[in-house]
Amino acid sequence: MRGPTAMTENMIVTATVDAPVSAVFSVLADPAQHAAIDGTGWVREGLDGEFLSRAGQLFRMAMYHDNVPNGHYEMVNKVIAFERDREIGWEPGQAGPDGVVGYGGWTWHYTLEPIGPAQTRVTLTYDWSGVPAELREHIEFPPFPDTHLKNSLDNLATLVVG
Repeated sequence: MRGPTAMTENMIVTATVDAPVSAVFSVLADPAQHAAIDGTGWVREGLDGEFLSRAGQLFRMAMYHDNVPNGHYEMVNKVIAFERDREIGWEPGQAGPDGVVGYGGWTWHYTLEPIGPAQTRVTLTYDWSGVPAELREHIEFPPFPDTHLKNSLDNLATLVVG
């Protein structure tokens, strides 16, 4: 496992899941499963009821964080990487009062590598290199330790293996 250093603006965690790559990908492509995967405890539920199926697709998630007024908020995620059974990733954003979604410059990306027919190497990357300076004045990056990413992969493995 590698965590952030002064030279990097990402965290990368890798784990082996005892399940076929297609099973792992299916769980990641289902936003209804994201709350159970999430290692931060912030994700509450998927709001659209659709599986992820292509780059450019938007999906909304209900979230909760103590530092947000009333705690509850919503993220609009844009799928930025989608190759079935290989990779899936998204960039979180929020809709402004005019309904236009603005993206903060951080991304989540899962890369899947089959290790035989019944195991998958999963690499989770949280990248904040695109976060503009004005946002960094209000949010510290990374906003959580790399253990949250490890927890996410452990949660993913538990879901997939069942």
